[in-house]
Amino acid sequence: MLTTHPFESLDDGDKLREECGIFGIAGAETASAMVALGLHALQHRGQEAAGITSFDGDHFHTHRAMGHVAGNFDRDDVIRSLPGHNACGHVRYSTTGETALRNVQPLYADLASGGFAVAHNGNISNAMKLKRDLVRRGSIFQSTSDTEVIIHLVATSTYRTLLDKFIDALRHLEGAYSLICMTPEGMIACRDPLGIRPLVMGKLGNSIIFASETVALDVVGADYIRSIEPGELVLVREGEVESVHPFGKRAARPCIFEHVYFSRPDSIVDGSSVYSVRKAIGAQLAIEAPVDADLVIPVPDSGVPAAIGYAQESGIPFELGIIRSHYVGRTFIQPGDKVRHLGVKLKHNANRALIDGKRIVLIDDSIVRGTTSLKIVQMMRDAGAKEVHMRIASPPTRHSCFYGVDTPERAKLLAAKLDIPGMTDFIHADSLAFVSIDGLYRALGETQRADIGPQYCDACFTGDYPTTLTDQDDLAPEDQFSLLAERVN
Repeated sequence: MLTTHPFESLDDGDKLREECGIFGIAGAETASAMVALGLHALQHRGQEAAGITSFDGDHFHTHRAMGHVAGNFDRDDVIRSLPGHNACGHVRYSTTGETALRNVQPLYADLASGGFAVAHNGNISNAMKLKRDLVRRGSIFQSTSDTEVIIHLVATSTYRTLLDKFIDALRHLEGAYSLICMTPEGMIACRDPLGIRPLVMGKLGNSIIFASETVALDVVGADYIRSIEPGELVLVREGEVESVHPFGKRAARPCIFEHVYFSRPDSIVDGSSVYSVRKAIGAQLAIEAPVDADLVIPVPDSGVPAAIGYAQESGIPFELGIIRSHYVGRTFIQPGDKVRHLGVKLKHNANRALIDGKRIVLIDDSIVRGTTSLKIVQMMRDAGAKEVHMRIASPPTRHSCFYGVDTPERAKLLAAKLDIPGMTDFIHADSLAFVSIDGLYRALGETQRADIGPQYCDACFTGDYPTTLTDQDDLAPEDQFSLLAERVN
């Protein structure tokens, strides 16, 4: 039987979760239907809620709902209620804050210049300070989302044109944002000056599309044009596309974890195939942390590409020693300790005939709290594994993310509490190793980080945050992580 650990109650949330995905299309006859398809492809980025806003040339129309895209946006009556040639949408995974319809995006407001809808992927690290200042000036907030700050900044800007008001609003922001906005004048897509969160542009006939990942372009049959550049605003008005760079040139720091886990393996992120990068990470891991074993087994599904790379580099056979059920959600009711301990088998089950008597290498993308790794290792031992060695296709996650990823506070991250031997003991493995930060950079085609400095946002591994964190700095240490409850994208 699985040994009870003090982390047991924290089993939910033992993966880093991207908070949202965005998709927008300008100039399509069935814009809202296309957005619904695009959001299906981005469902992995947020499963809690979804929304679509359309514009028919005169009026904005919005439908938002809790739950998946399927069941909410695959109905004819819903799509018919969202007419127009322009539309944008959002899938959401919240942090520990309020789960409520008022926080589901796109957010919409009637401004003096007309309607304004915004879908946001990321996290604004000075949102609470901005919100306090805006409330003092008379703003009334309708949600607990940091995204609403953008709307109020646009509304209160003293600049004359809507574009200038929008740029003025962005100048006040810290942190990470990829945005798709709709106005009566057209659609605006933009990325923060460091390009922390991803955003790409595609084309389908005469329609221009923006999405968090290229896989959403594939699903609707669009051609990938390019990534939106860090700090770039792209405007689509009456079929014309215009690019603006209002913030000057800065060294980009895109999120490195998009390559490790967040993005789908069939996406292209900043010019690189996610699948190929993950295989390269696995190969690098085999070079850095070899082990004498009989089988390489991925923890499905996210560990599969890295495990293939590890197996190819090491010469150890790759096998599917764990079978995952795709029909169990996080909300499955687990009454009582005994059923709770068995819950992991609903999602993962050992391929016992393959594992019995073997020395195995388990490959996973990361360790967050460690509870899932503990259960997987125990599952392998229960299935008769002779030795269980764990290899992780990212460096130890020692720091929380403040840029749009749901992470526990640092005190609950296993790598922040324990060294490698301590983590090995915790998960009951025979050995444990992580790819080095320099190895991760090499897998991405860069020279080692120590030589060139950070080319990515790798703060979750290094603690090197690329922006100021005003809201965190303003809080007492014991209150810092309560801020996560107020940041709901």
